[in-house]
Amino acid sequence: MQIEINNNLHSCDEETTVKDIAEKFDLNKPGTAVAVNMKVISRDNWSNFKLSENDKLIVINATCGG
Repeated sequence: MQIEINNNLHSCDEETTVKDIAEKFDLNKPGTAVAVNMKVISRDNWSNFKLSENDKLIVINATCGG
């Protein structure tokens, strides 16, 4: 199936979870948030949240600065 991550198309299996995507793209860093179709998915739910065809993911990395 096709999903979109930060405006880039990617293929994945039908049973793919947010956790699978986080592991594949090395997103398991502190300060990383993932939203699926504009809804933030808590890190505790990443392993249970299965993605669907044409889901749109937004990955945000918090940074410190001034």
